[in-house]
Amino acid sequence: MNAILTIAGKEFRDGLRNRWVLAIAMVLAFLAVGIAWFGAAASGGLGFTSLATTLVSLATLAVFLIPLIALLLAYDAVVGEQEAGTLLLLLTYPISRTQLLLGKFLGHGLILGAATALGFGVAGAVIAVGAQGVPLSELATGMGLLIGSSILLGWVFIAFAYLISVGVTEKARAAGLALVVWFLFVLVFDLGLLALLVSVERGGDWLPWLLLLNPTECFRLINLAGFEEARSYTGVSSIAEGGAFRPAVVTAILVAWVLVPLGLALLRFRHRSA
Repeated sequence: MNAILTIAGKEFRDGLRNRWVLAIAMVLAFLAVGIAWFGAAASGGLGFTSLATTLVSLATLAVFLIPLIALLLAYDAVVGEQEAGTLLLLLTYPISRTQLLLGKFLGHGLILGAATALGFGVAGAVIAVGAQGVPLSELATGMGLLIGSSILLGWVFIAFAYLISVGVTEKARAAGLALVVWFLFVLVFDLGLLALLVSVERGGDWLPWLLLLNPTECFRLINLAGFEEARSYTGVSSIAEGGAFRPAVVTAILVAWVLVPLGLALLRFRHRSA
Protein backbone atom coordinates (compact mmCIF):
# COMPACT_ATOMS: atom_id res chain seq x y z
CA MET A 1 0.00 0.00 0.00
CA ASN A 2 2.89 2.37 0.78
CA ALA A 3 4.29 1.80 -2.71
CA ILE A 4 0.95 2.65 -4.30
CA LEU A 5 0.66 5.87 -2.27
CA THR A 6 4.26 6.82 -3.11
CA ILE A 7 3.66 6.42 -6.84
CA ALA A 8 0.32 8.26 -6.58
CA GLY A 9 2.00 11.14 -4.74
CA LYS A 10 4.66 11.40 -7.44
CA GLU A 11 2.04 11.46 -10.20
CA PHE A 12 0.05 14.12 -8.35
CA ARG A 13 3.11 16.31 -7.78
CA ASP A 14 3.99 15.96 -11.47
CA GLY A 15 0.46 17.10 -12.30
CA LEU A 16 0.88 20.16 -10.09
CA ARG A 17 4.24 21.00 -11.66
CA ASN A 18 2.85 20.57 -15.18
CA ARG A 19 -0.09 22.86 -14.28
CA TRP A 20 -2.63 20.13 -15.09
CA VAL A 21 -4.70 20.81 -11.98
CA LEU A 22 -4.74 24.56 -12.52
CA ALA A 23 -5.44 24.33 -16.25
CA ILE A 24 -8.32 21.86 -15.88
CA ALA A 25 -9.84 23.83 -12.99
CA MET A 26 -9.68 27.12 -14.90
CA VAL A 27 -11.25 25.62 -18.02
CA LEU A 28 -14.08 24.00 -16.05
CA ALA A 29 -14.74 27.11 -13.96
CA PHE A 30 -14.74 29.46 -16.96
CA LEU A 31 -17.02 27.30 -19.09
CA ALA A 32 -19.33 26.40 -16.22
CA VAL A 33 -19.86 30.02 -15.19
CA GLY A 34 -20.36 31.02 -18.82
CA ILE A 35 -22.91 28.30 -19.50
CA ALA A 36 -24.78 29.04 -16.28
CA TRP A 37 -24.83 32.80 -17.00
CA PHE A 38 -26.11 32.34 -20.56
CA GLY A 39 -28.69 29.77 -19.46
CA ALA A 40 -31.53 32.19 -20.15
CA ALA A 41 -30.28 33.10 -23.63
CA ALA A 42 -32.92 30.88 -25.27
CA SER A 43 -35.63 33.08 -23.79
CA GLY A 44 -33.94 36.25 -24.97
CA GLY A 45 -32.19 37.26 -21.77
CA LEU A 46 -28.97 36.90 -19.82
CA GLY A 47 -28.36 35.77 -16.29
CA PHE A 48 -28.78 32.66 -14.18
CA THR A 49 -31.94 30.66 -14.67
CA SER A 50 -33.59 27.86 -12.66
CA LEU A 51 -31.44 25.43 -10.72
CA ALA A 52 -32.67 22.43 -12.74
CA THR A 53 -31.81 24.06 -16.07
CA THR A 54 -28.43 25.17 -14.76
CA LEU A 55 -27.55 21.68 -13.54
CA VAL A 56 -28.69 20.14 -16.84
CA SER A 57 -26.40 22.55 -18.69
CA LEU A 58 -23.45 21.84 -16.39
CA ALA A 59 -24.02 18.09 -16.64
CA THR A 60 -23.99 18.37 -20.44
CA LEU A 61 -20.72 20.32 -20.23
CA ALA A 62 -19.24 17.61 -18.00
CA VAL A 63 -20.33 14.83 -20.38
CA PHE A 64 -18.39 16.40 -23.24
CA LEU A 65 -15.39 17.74 -21.36
CA ILE A 66 -14.58 15.40 -18.45
CA PRO A 67 -14.09 12.21 -20.56
CA LEU A 68 -11.87 14.09 -23.02
CA ILE A 69 -9.75 15.59 -20.23
CA ALA A 70 -9.41 12.20 -18.54
CA LEU A 71 -8.31 10.47 -21.73
CA LEU A 72 -5.78 13.20 -22.57
CA LEU A 73 -4.47 13.12 -19.02
CA ALA A 74 -3.72 9.39 -18.89
CA TYR A 75 -3.53 7.91 -22.40
CA ASP A 76 0.30 7.80 -22.27
CA ALA A 77 0.59 6.59 -18.65
CA VAL A 78 2.32 3.35 -19.65
CA VAL A 79 3.22 3.66 -23.32
CA GLY A 80 4.76 7.08 -22.65
CA GLU A 81 7.02 5.58 -19.97
CA GLN A 82 7.98 2.85 -22.43
CA GLU A 83 8.86 5.27 -25.22
CA ALA A 84 10.87 7.41 -22.80
CA GLY A 85 12.78 4.33 -21.63
CA THR A 86 11.74 4.73 -17.99
CA LEU A 87 9.27 1.84 -17.75
CA LEU A 88 12.04 -0.76 -17.53
CA LEU A 89 13.71 1.31 -14.80
CA LEU A 90 10.48 1.53 -12.80
CA LEU A 91 10.01 -2.23 -13.03
CA THR A 92 13.44 -2.80 -11.47
CA TYR A 93 12.22 -1.22 -8.24
CA PRO A 94 10.78 -3.47 -5.49
CA ILE A 95 7.20 -2.90 -6.60
CA SER A 96 4.83 -5.12 -8.52
CA ARG A 97 3.24 -4.18 -11.82
CA THR A 98 -0.12 -4.05 -10.07
CA GLN A 99 1.20 -1.54 -7.51
CA LEU A 100 2.73 0.56 -10.26
CA LEU A 101 -0.46 0.75 -12.31
CA LEU A 102 -2.73 1.32 -9.31
CA GLY A 103 -0.42 4.05 -8.02
CA LYS A 104 -0.46 5.82 -11.36
CA PHE A 105 -4.23 5.47 -11.58
CA LEU A 106 -4.70 6.89 -8.09
CA GLY A 107 -2.40 9.81 -8.89
CA HIS A 108 -4.22 10.69 -12.10
CA GLY A 109 -7.54 10.22 -10.32
CA LEU A 110 -6.47 12.69 -7.62
CA ILE A 111 -5.37 15.22 -10.25
CA LEU A 112 -8.71 15.04 -12.03
CA GLY A 113 -10.65 15.00 -8.77
CA ALA A 114 -8.93 18.07 -7.34
CA ALA A 115 -9.28 20.02 -10.59
CA THR A 116 -12.95 19.08 -11.00
CA ALA A 117 -13.82 19.97 -7.42
CA LEU A 118 -12.00 23.29 -7.71
CA GLY A 119 -13.45 24.22 -11.10
CA PHE A 120 -17.08 23.35 -10.39
CA GLY A 121 -16.71 24.61 -6.82
CA VAL A 122 -15.79 28.08 -8.11
CA ALA A 123 -18.75 27.93 -10.52
CA GLY A 124 -21.08 26.94 -7.67
CA ALA A 125 -19.85 29.84 -5.54
CA VAL A 126 -20.44 32.29 -8.39
CA ILE A 127 -23.95 30.92 -8.95
CA ALA A 128 -24.70 31.19 -5.23
CA VAL A 129 -23.69 34.85 -5.23
CA GLY A 130 -25.21 35.85 -8.56
CA ALA A 131 -28.40 33.79 -8.81
CA GLN A 132 -31.66 35.02 -7.35
CA GLY A 133 -34.08 32.79 -5.47
CA VAL A 134 -31.95 29.64 -5.57
CA PRO A 135 -32.00 27.82 -2.19
CA LEU A 136 -28.41 27.37 -1.06
CA SER A 137 -29.12 23.89 0.33
CA GLU A 138 -30.46 22.68 -3.03
CA LEU A 139 -27.57 24.32 -4.86
CA ALA A 140 -25.03 22.70 -2.55
CA THR A 141 -26.69 19.29 -2.93
CA GLY A 142 -26.92 19.58 -6.71
CA MET A 143 -23.36 20.84 -7.14
CA GLY A 144 -22.03 18.24 -4.73
CA LEU A 145 -23.70 15.48 -6.72
CA LEU A 146 -22.41 16.98 -9.97
CA ILE A 147 -18.84 17.19 -8.66
CA GLY A 148 -18.85 13.68 -7.18
CA SER A 149 -20.36 12.04 -10.25
CA SER A 150 -18.07 14.05 -12.57
CA ILE A 151 -15.04 12.73 -10.71
CA LEU A 152 -16.39 9.19 -10.98
CA LEU A 153 -17.05 9.68 -14.71
CA GLY A 154 -13.49 10.95 -15.12
CA TRP A 155 -12.14 7.86 -13.37
CA VAL A 156 -14.07 5.68 -15.84
CA PHE A 157 -12.25 7.25 -18.76
CA ILE A 158 -8.90 7.26 -16.96
CA ALA A 159 -9.41 3.49 -16.64
CA PHE A 160 -10.15 3.32 -20.38
CA ALA A 161 -7.01 5.37 -21.04
CA TYR A 162 -4.95 2.88 -19.03
CA LEU A 163 -6.48 -0.03 -20.93
CA ILE A 164 -5.46 1.68 -24.17
CA SER A 165 -1.99 2.59 -22.86
CA VAL A 166 -1.07 -0.97 -21.86
CA GLY A 167 -2.34 -2.39 -25.15
CA VAL A 168 -0.28 -0.33 -27.62
CA THR A 169 3.39 0.36 -28.22
CA GLU A 170 3.18 3.91 -29.64
CA LYS A 171 1.87 7.12 -28.08
CA ALA A 172 0.40 8.28 -31.39
CA ARG A 173 -1.71 5.16 -31.64
CA ALA A 174 -2.80 5.52 -28.02
CA ALA A 175 -3.89 9.10 -28.68
CA GLY A 176 -5.89 8.03 -31.72
CA LEU A 177 -7.63 5.23 -29.85
CA ALA A 178 -8.42 7.61 -26.97
CA LEU A 179 -10.21 9.93 -29.39
CA VAL A 180 -12.10 6.96 -30.86
CA VAL A 181 -13.29 5.99 -27.38
CA TRP A 182 -14.43 9.57 -26.73
CA PHE A 183 -16.36 9.72 -30.01
CA LEU A 184 -18.03 6.36 -29.43
CA PHE A 185 -19.27 7.04 -25.92
CA VAL A 186 -19.97 10.77 -26.12
CA LEU A 187 -21.29 11.23 -29.65
CA VAL A 188 -21.92 8.02 -31.59
CA PHE A 189 -23.81 6.15 -28.84
CA ASP A 190 -26.47 8.86 -28.50
CA LEU A 191 -26.99 9.00 -32.25
CA GLY A 192 -27.34 5.24 -32.51
CA LEU A 193 -29.76 5.06 -29.58
CA LEU A 194 -31.80 7.90 -31.02
CA ALA A 195 -32.02 6.06 -34.33
CA LEU A 196 -33.25 2.95 -32.50
CA LEU A 197 -35.75 5.00 -30.55
CA VAL A 198 -37.20 6.43 -33.75
CA SER A 199 -37.27 3.12 -35.63
CA VAL A 200 -38.83 0.97 -32.89
CA GLU A 201 -42.55 1.74 -32.82
CA ARG A 202 -43.67 -0.82 -30.25
CA GLY A 203 -42.12 -3.34 -27.93
CA GLY A 204 -39.24 -1.03 -27.13
CA ASP A 205 -39.38 -1.47 -23.37
CA TRP A 206 -35.79 -2.76 -23.49
CA LEU A 207 -34.43 0.49 -24.93
CA PRO A 208 -33.92 2.31 -21.58
CA TRP A 209 -31.66 -0.52 -20.40
CA LEU A 210 -29.24 0.31 -23.22
CA LEU A 211 -28.44 3.55 -21.37
CA LEU A 212 -26.54 1.50 -18.82
CA LEU A 213 -24.12 0.43 -21.57
CA ASN A 214 -22.70 3.95 -21.65
CA PRO A 215 -21.05 5.58 -18.59
CA THR A 216 -21.93 9.06 -19.82
CA GLU A 217 -25.63 8.15 -19.83
CA CYS A 218 -25.26 6.73 -16.30
CA PHE A 219 -23.76 10.07 -15.31
CA ARG A 220 -26.73 11.94 -16.79
CA LEU A 221 -29.21 9.69 -15.01
CA ILE A 222 -27.51 10.33 -11.66
CA ASN A 223 -27.58 14.10 -12.03
CA LEU A 224 -31.05 14.48 -13.51
CA ALA A 225 -32.89 12.36 -10.95
CA GLY A 226 -35.27 14.43 -8.90
CA PHE A 227 -35.67 17.26 -11.44
CA GLU A 228 -38.96 16.57 -13.19
CA GLU A 229 -38.82 19.78 -15.19
CA ALA A 230 -35.43 18.83 -16.59
CA ARG A 231 -36.64 15.78 -18.51
CA SER A 232 -37.39 17.74 -21.66
CA TYR A 233 -33.70 18.74 -21.84
CA THR A 234 -32.14 15.33 -21.32
CA GLY A 235 -32.34 13.85 -24.82
CA VAL A 236 -32.34 10.07 -24.99
CA SER A 237 -31.83 9.86 -21.21
CA SER A 238 -35.44 10.96 -20.76
CA ILE A 239 -36.65 7.46 -21.74
CA ALA A 240 -35.37 6.01 -18.47
CA GLU A 241 -38.09 5.31 -15.95
CA GLY A 242 -38.52 3.08 -12.94
CA GLY A 243 -36.71 1.97 -9.82
CA ALA A 244 -33.83 0.31 -11.67
CA PHE A 245 -32.60 3.78 -12.58
CA ARG A 246 -32.43 5.13 -9.03
CA PRO A 247 -29.24 7.18 -8.41
CA ALA A 248 -27.81 4.61 -5.98
CA VAL A 249 -28.21 1.78 -8.50
CA VAL A 250 -26.82 3.78 -11.41
CA THR A 251 -23.91 4.97 -9.25
CA ALA A 252 -23.03 1.34 -8.51
CA ILE A 253 -23.09 0.63 -12.24
CA LEU A 254 -20.82 3.63 -12.87
CA VAL A 255 -18.38 2.26 -10.26
CA ALA A 256 -18.41 -1.03 -12.18
CA TRP A 257 -17.52 0.97 -15.30
CA VAL A 258 -14.36 2.04 -13.44
CA LEU A 259 -13.43 -1.41 -12.13
CA VAL A 260 -13.90 -3.45 -15.31
CA PRO A 261 -11.53 -1.58 -17.67
CA LEU A 262 -9.06 -1.02 -14.84
CA GLY A 263 -9.09 -4.74 -14.06
CA LEU A 264 -8.55 -5.56 -17.74
CA ALA A 265 -5.68 -3.07 -17.87
CA LEU A 266 -4.06 -4.75 -14.83
CA LEU A 267 -4.35 -8.17 -16.45
CA ARG A 268 -2.89 -6.91 -19.71
CA PHE A 269 -0.05 -5.07 -17.96
CA ARG A 270 0.99 -8.18 -16.02
CA HIS A 271 1.61 -10.01 -19.30
CA ARG A 272 3.13 -7.08 -21.14
CA SER A 273 6.84 -7.02 -21.87
CA ALA A 274 8.71 -3.88 -20.83
